[in-house]
Amino acid sequence: MKIAVVGATGMVGTVMLKVLEARNLPITELIPVASARSAGKKVSYKGKDYILVTLEDALKMKPDIALFSAGGDTSLEWAPKFAKVGTTVIDNSSAWRMDPTKKLVVPEINGNVLTKEDKIIANPNCSTIQLVAALAPLHLKYKMKRVVISTYQSVSGSGIKAVQQLDNEEAGIEGEMAYPHKIGRNAIPHCDIFLENGYTKEEMKLVKEPKKILGDTSFSVTATAVRIPTAGGHSEAVNVQFKNDFDLSEVRQILANTPGIIVQDDLANNLYPMPITAQHKDEVFVGRIRRDESQENTLNLWIVADNLRKGAATNTIQIAEYLIENNLV
Repeated sequence: MKIAVVGATGMVGTVMLKVLEARNLPITELIPVASARSAGKKVSYKGKDYILVTLEDALKMKPDIALFSAGGDTSLEWAPKFAKVGTTVIDNSSAWRMDPTKKLVVPEINGNVLTKEDKIIANPNCSTIQLVAALAPLHLKYKMKRVVISTYQSVSGSGIKAVQQLDNEEAGIEGEMAYPHKIGRNAIPHCDIFLENGYTKEEMKLVKEPKKILGDTSFSVTATAVRIPTAGGHSEAVNVQFKNDFDLSEVRQILANTPGIIVQDDLANNLYPMPITAQHKDEVFVGRIRRDESQENTLNLWIVADNLRKGAATNTIQIAEYLIENNLV
């Protein structure tokens, strides 16, 4: 089982190597891939140094699976080339997510849509993954009608340059800006680029991607995405109106019984999900579970996950695990 990690020196790629090591996939050959300027340098995996290779060299090696996290342009150019030589590409960029010919997958929810013929598989947006992980089991039971999401997203979702901006601001250092404003002690309602409809690209991902993952367009979604000065972990305030009424104790039980979900909802002991406690973990944390008393059949949730792990690296690797376990590669 030859597995390539494309973008191995980036923020997500670095986490991918850690998650691969922790989950102990049956890898016989690891192929770490980086840009030409990084080729020849080394990365460590399971206590051993591996030499970084270029995309051209990796393609010649015909890996069984290639985990891509090197940006949309790289994915658009290179994923088809790898697919052509028989490699199954799992892509972490937005390049293929809404392509009707490609599957958009959270394995616990819709892994069963995958076949041997799927050679380019899209990993959803980080905010989408934690959202649908919590909402999918509730949708099965109560049927969603409308979802309203407000996100509170870590600077790590913008990449190393944004993390450095926050670090510089906290240290009182003038440096390169990833955002049009200071992020320290601030909240910026601007994640990704603005579109013609006034929403950002990030917000529209939250509108569109859940419907594709769940294979259902019967519910509506609206979102506001905000960048906040946390180092890791995205938080979401979610208001969901169902077609059918629910019992709060049953909602908690459904979530608690869902693989990959941890319910933290003990108000007496100030227990609720926070990015600082979700960081470096693979689960999605749900709390502040309460009825919206302003309208019928409506629930409020607070959902938190590490955006670099379940929101990116871990979900990508779980797709790979699903393919291996079901003999699809």
